Amino acid sequence: MKKLFPFLVFLYGYVLLTGCDDAIEHIAPAINPEDSASVMTTWGVNTLISDSGVIKYRIVTEKWEVNQVKNPTKWLFEKGLFLEQFDENFHIEAFIQADTAYYLDQRRLWELRGRVKVRTKDGLRFSSEELFWDQIRQEFYSNKFSRVVTPTRELQGSYFLSDEHMTHYRVSNSKGSFVKGADGMGENEGDTLLSAPDSLKESKRHPNFKQPQIVNHKK
Repeated sequence: MKKLFPFLVFLYGYVLLTGCDDAIEHIAPAINPEDSASVMTTWGVNTLISDSGVIKYRIVTEKWEVNQVKNPTKWLFEKGLFLEQFDENFHIEAFIQADTAYYLDQRRLWELRGRVKVRTKDGLRFSSEELFWDQIRQEFYSNKFSRVVTPTRELQGSYFLSDEHMTHYRVSNSKGSFVKGADGMGENEGDTLLSAPDSLKESKRHPNFKQPQIVNHKK
């Protein structure tokens, strides 16, 4: 029995060692940044947004997500967006509506998709499948077919560029009719400028800006 005991200890140790060699590691797959959950998801939103202490616009949406993991970070409005744009006196300047919208907060860039519609206080109506709002350059632009209707004329074209008030804008490859030359409108048949020829200039960038702050939030 005494001779058998060391043999049993050796056999037990051997089984343990060989068993460890065959052990299977259970490791979960790496998390894909595209699958990362949003840090905030809110339903039924009606809120005012301010920038540098001044209320800039109102957001109304069924679902609002904030994702700080994606690169670039963004706000997501995949259930549609209705936005009211205000001037410095809190008067409504424009209504903006889209089926889907994204706000790239670090670049201060809105990306509007789907049935995009804009209506200004001056009676201008804009519609397209795409519209970008660059708040640093203070301009709207679209590379999709766009339609602009004012109380006096209608324009359609494949490229749209405007200041963020939509008072000075350009429609390229226009299919609409306009008065050419009489009031400085239109440099050629492919470019229509609804303003004085030199009134639409690229805005200077403003790198030192404050992120928009939520000042009112209701579910």
